[in-house]
Amino acid sequence: MREILFIAWNDARFQLRQGSTLVWLFVMPPIFFYFIGTVTGGFSSGVSGGQAAPVVVVAESPGFLQDQISLRLRENDFEPEWVAELTVVEGEDPPRRTLTFAANLSGEINAGNKVTASFDTKASALSRDFEIIRVQRSLYTALADIAVADANSESELSAADLLALNAKPRIWKLDVSPAGQRQEIPSGFEQAIPGILVMFTLLVLLTSGGSLLVLERKKGLLRRLASAPMSRTEVVSGKWAGRMVLAAFQVTVALGIGTLLFKMNWGPDLAMVVVILAAWAGFCASAGLLIGSVASTEAQAGGLGALAANALAALGGCWWPIEITPPWMQMLQNFLPTGWTMDALHKLISFQSGAASALPQLAIIVGATLVVAALAVNRFQYE
Repeated sequence: MREILFIAWNDARFQLRQGSTLVWLFVMPPIFFYFIGTVTGGFSSGVSGGQAAPVVVVAESPGFLQDQISLRLRENDFEPEWVAELTVVEGEDPPRRTLTFAANLSGEINAGNKVTASFDTKASALSRDFEIIRVQRSLYTALADIAVADANSESELSAADLLALNAKPRIWKLDVSPAGQRQEIPSGFEQAIPGILVMFTLLVLLTSGGSLLVLERKKGLLRRLASAPMSRTEVVSGKWAGRMVLAAFQVTVALGIGTLLFKMNWGPDLAMVVVILAAWAGFCASAGLLIGSVASTEAQAGGLGALAANALAALGGCWWPIEITPPWMQMLQNFLPTGWTMDALHKLISFQSGAASALPQLAIIVGATLVVAALAVNRFQYE
């Protein structure tokens, strides 16, 4: 055990003396926390950040129904701008949201004719679906108003009938709340800090950890260890433990910066969060050892490490909430180590589902760590 600790401490001390390692440990995390957290801050909120979203409503001679439809649109956080026809000035961007009705809207409704509405938005992914739902809710509510006002009217439906309906108290009221624990999409620093922590741990261990092993092999340091009175198992275990120490520094620093500088709330199961991060550190240490064992040069180890870390981070939900990505990416996350880790952290931090909810992901991460460690041991070479 003494030999393992000796190797681990010297490896960790050497890496912590490198300027590039210190930059990625202390300087880059808060920068990325702030940048990614700010960019992703609105992913789970309304599309307009709490303000009414402008929508151009195209309708020629809409009549008295204009006020009622505007009322329902505003209730759903839209600010309508009515125009008779849509004209786009050359050099200017077209409206971001457009709701279009047929001409003579009120007259067609009173005549009992079918009236269609079309909505176009330049929003993407989750925001697009959210806008469509809100527009549909506005129009269906207006339709219900028309039906009730028309049934109570003694003559043809008019603006006075709708005003009288709006003045009446709503007898039935529906309270909507999520069942069980909260289910909002993680966003802002709640998404960025765990995601960047997971990514940087993997990035540093794959690049620095892998390059160091290649350097030691090229300089003959591993051959000297081979001639020392210690077994192959002790040498490999020491190398793994050294990378584990580096990962522990990375995780500890990120936890501290996130908590003190960005006021990150790690949820009620902080102990389980630490366990998940420790398991992730073990996986990264094993992966770094594997990269260093298969790479031929330092540049190759650094390139492979950076490519793998960034690809796994992007596809595993470290850069953005996986819920806003296409279905194929959400499915792919289930097969990636970054995806398992982010899923577990979101369950513990964002959804507060309890420590037991992360046990399946913990078991998978530990199993993957053992597999990768076995591959690293098998490929480990002294020269």
